[in-house]
Amino acid sequence: MAEPALSITGLTKQFGGLPAISDIRLDIMTGERHLLLGPNGAGKTTLFNLICGDLAPTAGSIRLFGNELVGLPPRKRTAFGLARTYQILTLFPHETICRNVMLALNGLRRGKWAAWSAFGSQKGLREEALAVLERVKLADYADRQVAQTAYGDRRRLEIAMALALSPRLLLLDEPLAGLSRDERVTVQDVLGEVPADVTVVLIEHDMDVALAFAERITLLHHGRVVTTGSRADIAADPRTKEVYLGA
Repeated sequence: MAEPALSITGLTKQFGGLPAISDIRLDIMTGERHLLLGPNGAGKTTLFNLICGDLAPTAGSIRLFGNELVGLPPRKRTAFGLARTYQILTLFPHETICRNVMLALNGLRRGKWAAWSAFGSQKGLREEALAVLERVKLADYADRQVAQTAYGDRRRLEIAMALALSPRLLLLDEPLAGLSRDERVTVQDVLGEVPADVTVVLIEHDMDVALAFAERITLLHHGRVVTTGSRADIAADPRTKEVYLGA
């Protein structure tokens, strides 16, 4: 049997004795499109923060392609192929769109900050950034300052910065949040073009979009896994209505 891309065992996080995540056990296979579903406060973003190293777990194991992540700083996890976007945008607003992606690309290079003064002139870096921006349909706006762009363009830029890291596992925290109908369609198209061998885990509250995107779904409630299954399994499970829809 193939090894999971992401394997989580007994993952627990407590804040002052109050459990936010309790004994999470989850395997996600390579290339899978997986949705984390649940109401606000279910623990979805906390789980992402534990995977990425923004939080340290109280107990448990997180293995990415067989590599134990617990105890590693976020930058080390990136080296194993992990990238993410955030529910609240984390961009450099006074830099251009292109330079934001160049910063992401530069983070993969050895001696990346030693040559900061010459950063803008690094050979080929701008061309690489433009190629990434082409993937998210932002190449035409490469030299526009982020602060002067529409919110939907910023969402696409954050996805571009994550893709610039050449991820093997991509975590997307509500990538459609706050977007107009047209912007949602554009971002959905971008997500649909993520290479099939990249494992994608998505948090999204738009049920129609999320269920159409995901192959497997994990339902969380009060920091615990309620159930994991296919779209049909989750849609038919009465616990989905009880937990997520309050029925």
